[in-house]
Amino acid sequence: MGQRIVVGGDSAGYSYKEAIKKDLEADDRVEAVIDVGVIGSEDETYYPNVAIEAGEKITAGEADRALLICGTGLGVAISANKVKGVRAVTAHDIYSVQRSVLSNNAQVLCMGERVVGLELARTLVKEWVGLEFDPTSSSGPKVDAIDAYEGL
Repeated sequence: MGQRIVVGGDSAGYSYKEAIKKDLEADDRVEAVIDVGVIGSEDETYYPNVAIEAGEKITAGEADRALLICGTGLGVAISANKVKGVRAVTAHDIYSVQRSVLSNNAQVLCMGERVVGLELARTLVKEWVGLEFDPTSSSGPKVDAIDAYEGL
């Protein structure tokens, strides 16, 4: 069974969200793509609303991961991290994307349309989809410590 991935962002990340959403829909490793907005480049929905909805879908078990895109990736990461149990990161290079999952079991990848080129963003997401956290690794107890702090 493939991953269920939420995609979302604000008007500043709309064009990348739409392009990468198509990539995810065509990826055999992805079972479902759930779009939580925005619905157009003129949609003025605030990014915190979209990011929090994405995080809640993960904690409710409706999705496995989320890809969130705004102008910098920072605002959506801050917002998604407000949802208890969510680990959201901003990453713009392959090593950070790898470590976000392999070392930190982050479920949410955030990027900035104004920060990274589209082809790099697409490459990073392709890599991200294939990564899986190993709780028996040396990072397992560190992630457990984060969960314990949140009372999970």
